[in-house]
Amino acid sequence: MDVTLQDITEENFEDFMDMELPEHQRELLASNAYSIAQSRFYPDYIPRGVYCDGEPAGFLLYDRRAGDVEGDYAIYRFMVDHARQGRGIGRRAMELLLAELRARPDMRRITICYHERNARAKAFYASFGFVETGVDERGEMVAELRA
Repeated sequence: MDVTLQDITEENFEDFMDMELPEHQRELLASNAYSIAQSRFYPDYIPRGVYCDGEPAGFLLYDRRAGDVEGDYAIYRFMVDHARQGRGIGRRAMELLLAELRARPDMRRITICYHERNARAKAFYASFGFVETGVDERGEMVAELRA
């Protein structure tokens, strides 16, 4: 299984716009279409396509200046297409993303938010070393990873 992260471009964005989560997960994450639109208006938002064996398999969006603070990165969206979940694609994609962010010379901190009741997300992010720091103003749990 070959998992890669690739830029979202004019040629591939439609593959990710229509990618959905199963009904029971949809309330946990904004749509890819919304995230791609955000990235066109917020220059520090970086969308990436997750590919598995050359095929679109997931999507992520991160902010390279979270809170307008140099060195603070925030992962705002992270999903694997429902038909491909449970195969290790998300784990490999997160490994690649964290390696990419850690390679940046200014990286001090990476944060991620998720719904408090999303036990799978909590366990998944904790397995990479993310530590919960509290609930934000939107009621989402914030977890961080320090350099």
